[in-house]
Amino acid sequence: MSISSTGAEELSSCQPVDLSGEAGWEPFDAPALVGDSLRFVSGDPEGERFRTRYYRDAELHLHARIWFGPETGGPPGHAHGGAVAAVMDEALGLAAWAAGYPIVVGNLEISFRNMLPLQKVVTVESHVISAQGRKIMVHGRIFHEETLYAEAKCLCITIPGR
Repeated sequence: MSISSTGAEELSSCQPVDLSGEAGWEPFDAPALVGDSLRFVSGDPEGERFRTRYYRDAELHLHARIWFGPETGGPPGHAHGGAVAAVMDEALGLAAWAAGYPIVVGNLEISFRNMLPLQKVVTVESHVISAQGRKIMVHGRIFHEETLYAEAKCLCITIPGR
């Protein structure tokens, strides 16, 4: 960041970011599964808002590396809570789709734990916890190393006839 003549912080232009996964993670082609519905969060891989890459591990759990760019700003130097919520909505919903459940999100409950700095790559983990009738419960979290930024519970409802 630099300081302008008015004293306001300006974000530097965005550079390429490393979204590579952990050992044992396989790249996951999310758009091939759900189509263009992912364009809000992961639709612009070179953009200034989010940059996202999805993976699956050996147990077929969904993971993501996500970069929160300057256009996700809320409190000075940090991501807006709505940006964090959008990521949780996409990642947890996608986890249900990846597990074979075509769903819509019925309820998303987020607990914000720490402010997430802008231009930071974080990891998202998501797991389908249960499936009862049309109700699918998915849990997830956003973190980097030992810092937990948010946790979420998502009640998903399967789409009839899909």
